[in-house]
Amino acid sequence: MNRLKLNANKTELLWAGSKYGSALLGSSGHSLQLGAETIKASDRVRLLGVTISSDLSLDRHVSTICSTCFYWLRQIRRIRRSLDTDSVAALVHALIASRVDYCNTVLAEAPRTITDRFQRVLNAAVRVVSGTRKFDRGLSQLLHSKLLH
Repeated sequence: MNRLKLNANKTELLWAGSKYGSALLGSSGHSLQLGAETIKASDRVRLLGVTISSDLSLDRHVSTICSTCFYWLRQIRRIRRSLDTDSVAALVHALIASRVDYCNTVLAEAPRTITDRFQRVLNAAVRVVSGTRKFDRGLSQLLHSKLLH
């Protein structure tokens, strides 16, 4: 018969809870024995592109997305003069907006500190598309323009 086999290299284990709860587990709670394989617990796991830490915070996930988005914005800004506005908008949508929007339902009821970090990414994306600098005025009008929708 065909049966599923455990791939220990791709299996991740996360013990989630408070520090007090993990202290109750003791040393036996940091690994799991499945047949001949022993799976060690990690402080964070990645599930469908979302990084979840053992305290169930999404800080690491948001940091990863923001740093990736800022990297791509720097790369787009380097070639900005060679592209027209529609091409830059398409690149920003493909590389930035899609990352910010992916799995954003896990951020429902997230604190404002998290949503503010995403807003900074989107504001930077608007500046790259419009060709404005960081301290230029009129960013709020650009946010509502048809160009960026």
